[in-house]
Amino acid sequence: MYILSVFGSNFRENKETKMKEILFMFLLITNGVVETERVKMVTTIAELCKEDLNGISSAEGTKTSIVRILEQIRRFQDRIRKHIEDNYVDFIPNHTTSDVYIDEGESLLRETEHLLKNVESDARLALNSANVELTQCLEELREVAMGLKLSYRLLKIDQYFQCLEEANATKDYLEALNLLGKLKSLICCESSSDVDILFQKCDCYDTIKVRYHIQANILQQNLQQKFENLVKFSEKTFPSAKSVNLQVSKDVSQLQDTVLALFEARYNPMKLCDFLLENCIVPIITKPVSVDYSTEKDDYFQINISYSVKAANISLRPPYKQVFTHIKSHFECLENINIKVSANRYVFSIIGSHIRDKFMKLLIEECLMHSIPETMDEYRESTLLDDLQLFQQMLKDIYFLDSHKNNEFTAFSAKFNIIFQERFSVKIMESARGIMQKDLQDMITISDGNTGDEVKNNILLFPQCMISKGTLELTKLMERILRQPSNPCREINESDNEPNLFLSIISTILTTYCSDVPKIYDKLLESIPQQSALFYNNCMFLAHWVTKNADVGIPAHPVLVKTLQSTGLRIFKAQEDTQRSIVLDIMNNLDISDTHSIGPIPLKLVRQCLRQMELLKNVWLNVLPESVYNKSFGSILNEFFQYIIRRILTLEDISATVASELSELINVTLEKAPDLFKEKHEVLQISSWMKLQQLQMILNASLQEIIDQWCDGAGILTANYKAEELRHLIRALFQNTDRRAKALSRIV
Repeated sequence: MYILSVFGSNFRENKETKMKEILFMFLLITNGVVETERVKMVTTIAELCKEDLNGISSAEGTKTSIVRILEQIRRFQDRIRKHIEDNYVDFIPNHTTSDVYIDEGESLLRETEHLLKNVESDARLALNSANVELTQCLEELREVAMGLKLSYRLLKIDQYFQCLEEANATKDYLEALNLLGKLKSLICCESSSDVDILFQKCDCYDTIKVRYHIQANILQQNLQQKFENLVKFSEKTFPSAKSVNLQVSKDVSQLQDTVLALFEARYNPMKLCDFLLENCIVPIITKPVSVDYSTEKDDYFQINISYSVKAANISLRPPYKQVFTHIKSHFECLENINIKVSANRYVFSIIGSHIRDKFMKLLIEECLMHSIPETMDEYRESTLLDDLQLFQQMLKDIYFLDSHKNNEFTAFSAKFNIIFQERFSVKIMESARGIMQKDLQDMITISDGNTGDEVKNNILLFPQCMISKGTLELTKLMERILRQPSNPCREINESDNEPNLFLSIISTILTTYCSDVPKIYDKLLESIPQQSALFYNNCMFLAHWVTKNADVGIPAHPVLVKTLQSTGLRIFKAQEDTQRSIVLDIMNNLDISDTHSIGPIPLKLVRQCLRQMELLKNVWLNVLPESVYNKSFGSILNEFFQYIIRRILTLEDISATVASELSELINVTLEKAPDLFKEKHEVLQISSWMKLQQLQMILNASLQEIIDQWCDGAGILTANYKAEELRHLIRALFQNTDRRAKALSRIV
C-alpha cells in the first residue's frame, strides 16, 4: 500500500471521524519525524495553529488543521514521487534541487509534530472509546508514516549525491569521503526494518546503489591519481644495473589529506608495499647499493637507489651499519605520508603489516647473521647489539614495528652471544683443521737439552726431539683459547669464576687431530718412516700439553691423553713393524746350508740389512726422543740378531771353512751395529747382542774353550744359551770323537 501511496496514488479522502484524523496525524508524526528536527517544528506550527493551541476547545478547529496538513502532505509526496522518478527511474533532466523538498518536508514534520502535542490528550481519550475502527485506522497511519520516512530518506540521498558532485568538482576529497560514508549508511542498510525493506523494493533502489558504487570508485581513482602525483615511484632497468627513484611532495597538508582520504577509502597498499620491498629494501640489504638522499629540492624529497642486477657476490655483502643507514634514509624520505589513519594505525604500520615478516627475516638472515663476530678481537670491538637496539627503536618510533608483537630483533639479540660462541668455535676449528693439513715434514726441535734422565725425574719436562711446526702452532692456538675469559660476554668488572666456555673446543680439536691427521697422511705415514716418527712425537707432545694443563678443566682430559698416546703409538708401531719386515724379508734370502762354503751372498745380505738400518737411523735418530729411538731401533736389531742366531743354530754340520765365514759375517754385524746408536754402548741394551758375540766366539773356539766358558753350568755362556743349544753347536762344529762325547757329557 505504501508504494501506491508514494509512486502511483494519492492519499484516500479522509471521511472518518475527527478521532480518526487526530489518530492519523499522531501516528504519522511519531513514526516519521527526525528526532533532531522536533524542536524546530514548534515555532512553525504555532504560527499555523493560532486557534487556542494550548488547549484545543473546538473539535472543528482541530479537524480543520488536520485536514489542511494532510492535504499538504499529499501534495508534497506527489512532488517527491515525480522528482525521484525523473532522477532515478526515467532519467529525465530535472533541474530542481532536493534542498527545496527537504526544507518543505521538514516544515511539514514540524507543523504536524506541534499539532500532535496539542491534541495528544484528546486523542488518547478518543482512542479508549474506539475499537475496530481505530485498529484499522492505525494500520493505515503506519503506512503513511513509513511513506513519509522513506520519502525523507530518498531526498537526503539525492541531496548527498548533489553535494558529492560539488566536492569532486572542488577536489575536496575528505568531504567527498564523508558524503560517501553518509550515503552508505542510507543505501547499504544492514538492518531489516520495514522502511529498509520498502526502500529496497523501490524501482530506484538499484539505480541509487549503482550510482553509489560508481561514485566510490571514481573517488578512489581520483585519490589514487592525486597520491601518485604527490608520491612518485619510478624505476629504470639497464642491461646490468637498475635505478629506483622515490619523490615525496613537501606539500604536507595536501599530501596528508590525500593519504588520509585514500586509506579511509579502503586503499589497497599491496602494489606500493611490493615496490618498496622488492626494489628498495631487498637490494639495500643484500647488495652493494648507491643511495642518494636529497632534501634540497623545493617541492619534494628524493631518494635514488642504484645497484647491479647481477647475482651479488657474498664477499661484497654490505656491512650492517650501511644497511641501517640506507633503510633509515628510505623511511625518512617517506616520512610525510606516515600519518595516523585510524585509532592505532599509521601508514607505516599498514605497510609494515604487509612486508614486516619478509623484511625482518631477510635482515636477520642476510645481514645480521653475517655481521656476528668470528674472533674475540672482533667481538670486543663490535657494537652490533647497541646499533640494532637503536635501529629497532627507530622502526618502532615510526610505527613500522609493533612494540608488543615484533620481537624478532630482541630474540636475535638474546641469541647473539650463543651464536658468537658457536661462530668463534667454528672459526677456531677451521684454523685448527688448516694447521692439521700443513706438511708434517716441516719440523722443529723442541725441549733442547732435556735428557732422558731429566725427563724421568720431572714429568713436566718433554724430551728433546723434533715435532711438526704445525703441532707447535696448534698448541699456541689452544693456549690462546685458555687465555680467553671464562665468559667473553660478561662485563669487565664481573668476577671471573665461571668455567671457560671454549675449553670444549680444545677437546674437539685434539679428538679431530687423532681422527683426521692419520686419514690425511695415511699413505705418507705408511711409506715414510720419518712421517710416522713425527706424528708419534706430535701426539706425545699434545698429550704432554694436555697433562700439563689438566688443572684448567679441559673436558675429559685423561681420555684425551690416552687417545693421543695410543694413536701416536699405533702409527709408529705400524712403521716399526714395516721396517722390521723389510729387514727380515732381506734375510729370508739367506742361505748358509752349504757345508763347504756359504759364499759371498750371505755377507751381502747382511750388509744390505745394515745399510737399510743405516738409512732408518738417518731419519729417526735426531727426530725421535733418544730413549724412544734406542728402544725401537734396539727392537729391530734384536730381531735381526736373533734371525742370524736361529739360522746358524739350525745347521747340522759346520765345517771349519763355514765356521770362519760365519764368524766373519757376525763380525761385520758386531762392528756396524754400535754405530747405529748415538751412544755406541746403547747396543748393549739389546738382549741378543751378547748372545751373538758369544756365538762368534763359539764358532772360533776350541772344544776345551767352550767347555771352560760353560763351566759346568756356571760360566758366562749359561746367561744366553741353553744346554741343548750348546750341545747342538758342538755336534755341528766337531767330529764325533770320545773327546767330543766327553765334552757333551759335561754340558747339562
